[in-house]
Amino acid sequence: MKLFIVEDSPMMKVRLIQMLEQIEVVEIIGEADNQNDAITKISELKPDVVVLDIRLKEGNGLEVLKYIKTELPSTVVIMLTNYPYVQYRDKSFSMGADYFFYKATEFTKVFDVVSSIVQNSKNN
Repeated sequence: MKLFIVEDSPMMKVRLIQMLEQIEVVEIIGEADNQNDAITKISELKPDVVVLDIRLKEGNGLEVLKYIKTELPSTVVIMLTNYPYVQYRDKSFSMGADYFFYKATEFTKVFDVVSSIVQNSKNN
């Protein structure tokens, strides 16, 4: 399974990669820290799953989410943010996000979701 990470914090990006590389069939095919790079690379690489932050160095993750769900609607998008506010959660889900997690308390749920997607794909 091809996975792409959009995260502006280098430390958080390293933590995500270390965690997700433990899942045997997950291949991290790329990463970006800003809106334009994310959209360009995602359009080229066509990942199965994107882990997406809302706040980026330039632009924002909601614009990336809009692009993904318009151009690659079958891509699973996991929003992972330090902004767990209801307005961001509601906006993310209304734009097509599949999951929405708060970095401080729900970080490991990304591992659980990706593991579950891998398991479901093996069973189909």
